[in-house]
Amino acid sequence: MAAQIFMTTSHVTQRSLPDLSAEELGAWMVARGYKASHALRVLRRLYAGDGDAARSHARMPAGLAEMLRANFLKEIASLARRQVSEDGTAKLLLSLGDGRTVESVLMPDFHPTRAAGCISSQVGCAMGCDFCATTQAGFERNLTSGEIVEQFIRLRREAQTAGRTLRTVVFMGMGEPMLNLKNVIAAVRRMADPALGALGWRQITISTVGIVPGIEQLREAELGVHLALSLHAPDDATRADLLPMGRRFDVAEVLAAADRYQASSGRITTIQYCLLAGVNDSLAQARDLSRLLAGRVMHVNLLRYNPTGLSLRGRTYAPSSMEKTEAFLAELRAHATVAHLRRARGPDIDAACGQLRKRAAANDGLEKQESVSLSEPQAAASGRSL
Repeated sequence: MAAQIFMTTSHVTQRSLPDLSAEELGAWMVARGYKASHALRVLRRLYAGDGDAARSHARMPAGLAEMLRANFLKEIASLARRQVSEDGTAKLLLSLGDGRTVESVLMPDFHPTRAAGCISSQVGCAMGCDFCATTQAGFERNLTSGEIVEQFIRLRREAQTAGRTLRTVVFMGMGEPMLNLKNVIAAVRRMADPALGALGWRQITISTVGIVPGIEQLREAELGVHLALSLHAPDDATRADLLPMGRRFDVAEVLAAADRYQASSGRITTIQYCLLAGVNDSLAQARDLSRLLAGRVMHVNLLRYNPTGLSLRGRTYAPSSMEKTEAFLAELRAHATVAHLRRARGPDIDAACGQLRKRAAANDGLEKQESVSLSEPQAAASGRSL
């Protein structure tokens, strides 16, 4: 059943170093007469994110650096756009090898030397969540493990430039990680591996809208990473209206899968709950949510909605007022539910998932229209037809 929900990843013609595991690169080196141990040295410097190519090839046999450059790309993506918020949040729009774009975000921590990263797992998204900007453009393809790792490397570099250290990573960007789990797991192994990315398993969180087979496969992978469940409503009717996947896996099924993952991993599940005015922010819904979580050791992460314009179904959602938000939070706590309100990040730079990509696409379309418009008088004057 689980295999049926995975989507095909498009392949690139030339592989990049971030797309290789240490074992793969080591085997490639051995086949060419070099020691496999050099693979760790090359990849470790690459994952450090400081861009020091000279140190990447220090103490390596003659000719190996040139052979690596001839056979592998150092990176696939290029930086298409970069926006930095007044609060220090940086959002990167990366252009991939096939011209598609994907978002990554660096968020400064309360601690002045730390930062958190948010990375994507797919180009676009097929989940159809009605209030999300990413899903409005639909699903295009899965990211390769290398494209995921490259986001990690770029965010680490971005953090270093800001005088910070990337300490945690969440898969809460574009796409549904459970529908690209093979590549997500491969990327996580390299990011967390003490010999490579050295981020640490406990520093990584994988989110899902509630793909039960994916949660089960993540549990079986025994990575020890954190799980975040995008619930957004305590009842099936409201949740299915907001998240179409709620019609396939009801609230009870999703929470039961989270229970199993938590029991196996020992990691406390985070319940993501985005407050939408008049939709899921009543005190009665807060009480329902508390009843659902009674007896469960889970943490509710409340988010205030960052408006993304007209939804797929022609609705315009609004964030709950601060008064409503605080009342919802207080009601949860009054019923012994552990909950916090997550601080909004980068509202001035299209920080909500998919917003920058959506705006960039709209601007590119406008530029093309303006280019055609400007060329029309010239064409008419020369007697040529468009």
